[in-house]
Amino acid sequence: MVELRDLALFAFAALMMVLTPGPNMVYLVSRSLCQGRKAALFSLFGVALGFLFHMLLAAFGLSVVFVTIPIAYEALKLAGAAYLLWLAWQAVKPGAPSVFETRKLPPDSKTKLFVMGLFTNVLNPKIAVFYLSIFTQFLHPERGSVLAQSVVLGGTQIAISFAVNFTIIMTAGAVSVWFSARPFWVRIQKWFMGAVLAGLAVKLAASRKP
Repeated sequence: MVELRDLALFAFAALMMVLTPGPNMVYLVSRSLCQGRKAALFSLFGVALGFLFHMLLAAFGLSVVFVTIPIAYEALKLAGAAYLLWLAWQAVKPGAPSVFETRKLPPDSKTKLFVMGLFTNVLNPKIAVFYLSIFTQFLHPERGSVLAQSVVLGGTQIAISFAVNFTIIMTAGAVSVWFSARPFWVRIQKWFMGAVLAGLAVKLAASRKP
């Protein structure tokens, strides 16, 4: 099964990913500010189901890949490191979006909110790449079922993402106002995020499979 050290590092990587501005965050914050927390929560449930879709797809697909193409680990490891470096650049590049960059959204029904949240996540390339590259760094066939390990890691990522997005929804208004009045802290947040992501990229690229 997944070792505690690996699980902790994976959880940290998942936390950094969910804190990096992307389609899910922008949509949920926008929905919270435009239509209220309750509407954003319905959207979040859809987003969570989208995570489950990505997790199951990766779990079954990677189980086959690790058995039939062992060399795929090295290729996906490098892809994962490159992706983290790309996220780091996206966080610090000039004109990069802040944590609470939003867009105007019209009011929608509960069903539409759920469906929109689901498809925002299912079609989110950031999540797909995460599962196909970063995810694989913590799977080790010699430790048992790759499918079981995938479910443990996927469940961890979903729980962290749900908790963080829930907190963001509940505090979106206050935090948005706070950051808009303090651009210096926005820059600090971006550079901190970029440095952490770059550090994770180097660590994953230098890792060796046991």
